[in-house]
Amino acid sequence: MPLTFTLDPAVTPALRDGILDLWTDVSNAGGSVGFVAPVTPEEIRPELVKHLVAMAEGRTRLLVGHDEAGNVAATAFFSFNAHRLMKHWVWLYTVMVHPKHQGQGYGRDLLAAAADAARGFDGTAAIRLTCRGGQGLERFYGSCGYREVGRVPGAIRVAPGDDRDDITMLLTLG
Repeated sequence: MPLTFTLDPAVTPALRDGILDLWTDVSNAGGSVGFVAPVTPEEIRPELVKHLVAMAEGRTRLLVGHDEAGNVAATAFFSFNAHRLMKHWVWLYTVMVHPKHQGQGYGRDLLAAAADAARGFDGTAAIRLTCRGGQGLERFYGSCGYREVGRVPGAIRVAPGDDRDDITMLLTLG
């Protein structure tokens, strides 16, 4: 069953809690979304609040995917550039698909929906995102049309002695 994607959904307590649960479950399953397992919802909540504030200020937009039961199953946050010479591309952050839905093509669906949404943003010609090295994410994003445009070796410290590359990927919108 495909996910239903909504850009800029109303932020209700159910949506907020659904994103928080998704973020916690993805993190605890080893997902590269800013935290290292084990993590609790209370540890993630301040970061979610930052995203929600940026949304309220118009600096960020949310794309959410709901499963057939209406649960939050996927998210991606768009962040806009404030610099006048970089307004033609957006960042994509906190790209997540719930672990129980992984392997069903929902990640590709999420990225396709994100590209479709970004094409509707006035003057947007590209999407950039970063991913953590060591998990093959750059190959996945590459298979979805993104290309690697930068890499900082060892920029992400997952744990003492476990440094990962910070990889920048770019999708040019056509």
